[in-house]
Amino acid sequence: MIEFQQVHKSFRVGGREVAALQPLDLQIVEGEVFGIIGHSGAGKSTLIRLINGLERPSGGRVLVDGEDPGTLDAAGLRALRRRIGMIFQHFNLLSSRTVAANVAFPLELAGTPQAEIASRVAELLARVGLNEHANKYPAQLSGGQKQRVGIARALACRPRILLCDEATSALDPQTTASVLALLAQINRELGLTVVLITHEMEVIRRVCDRVAVLDAGHLVESGQVADVFLHPRHATTRRFVSEAEHVNEGALHSDFAAVSGRLLRLTFLGQHTYEPLLGRIARETGVDYNILAGRIDRIKDLPYGQLTIALVGGDSDAAIAALGAAGVHVEEIAR
Repeated sequence: MIEFQQVHKSFRVGGREVAALQPLDLQIVEGEVFGIIGHSGAGKSTLIRLINGLERPSGGRVLVDGEDPGTLDAAGLRALRRRIGMIFQHFNLLSSRTVAANVAFPLELAGTPQAEIASRVAELLARVGLNEHANKYPAQLSGGQKQRVGIARALACRPRILLCDEATSALDPQTTASVLALLAQINRELGLTVVLITHEMEVIRRVCDRVAVLDAGHLVESGQVADVFLHPRHATTRRFVSEAEHVNEGALHSDFAAVSGRLLRLTFLGQHTYEPLLGRIARETGVDYNILAGRIDRIKDLPYGQLTIALVGGDSDAAIAALGAAGVHVEEIAR
C-alpha cells in the first residue's frame, strides 16, 4: 500500500541543509496497522507528511496506493488525499461547528449531496459512539470524545489509509486504551491500512502489527512487533521497551550481580505463556529456579510472558535444552 524507496529528506535551515530523514527503504502492507516510533526530532512527522504529499522527498521515491505523490498535479494530489484520512494529536476540530458539522466538513468540501452527508455523518457517529453528542460543540466534550470526532471526520470520505499523528499523546491512559481499541476495531472491520506514529512503545504493543524505529532520521530497526518488542537489537529500541515495561535495566543488572546461578531471560509466546513448564522442567532436571523479574501481557492479540530467572544446581544444560524444545526462547544473560 505504501512504499519508500531510498527516500531521504532535508530542510534548509539558516543557510545550511539539515537532514530530517536519512535514506531508507520501507514497505507498509495493505490492511495492517503499522507503527512508527521515535523520540522527538527522529523524523516521524516528516515521514508521515511524505505519505500525504505535504512534503516531497529530497531524493528517492514514495509510492502510495500505486501513485507517487511527487509527480501528481494539484487535482491528482487532492484525489489522492481523499483516500487518506488524518487524525491529529490536538484534534484540530472547528470550535464554531457542532460535532456533526465537524464530521460533515470534508464531505462538504468534496461536494457530497446534503442527504448523503446526513446519512454518512449519522453512520460515523454511531461507529465512534457519539450519537448523543451530535449537536454539542467541541468545548463541551472530553479529550477522548474530541478524538473520536477526529476519527469520524477522518473516515468521512471512505479513505483506504488512515494516518495517526500522535493520536493518543494528549489523552490519559484509560482514554488512550479506548481510542486504541476503536482504531483496532476500525482496522479489523473496514480493512483500512493504519499508519500510527508515536513515542510510546506501549501504544505500539497494544495495536500494531509491525513497527519501524527511527533515531535521528535513521531507520534503525523494523519488523513484527512481537520480534522487535521482545528481542530489541538497537539501543534506542531497548530504551523504548524498558520505558514501556517500567524497567531500569541498569539497576536490574546491578541487582543480579549478587545472584548465584545461571541468569536466563525466557520468552513465552501464545499458549506456552500459560503452561507450567518451569515446574515440570525443574522436577525433571533437578534444578532450582529463582524468578527475578517478569511480565505476562499481550502484544495486540498475542499472549506473551518474559521472565528473568536464575538456575541453580541440577543439570542446567538439560533444563535450557528442555525449555528450548518446549518453544521457549532462552537467552543467557552475561554478567
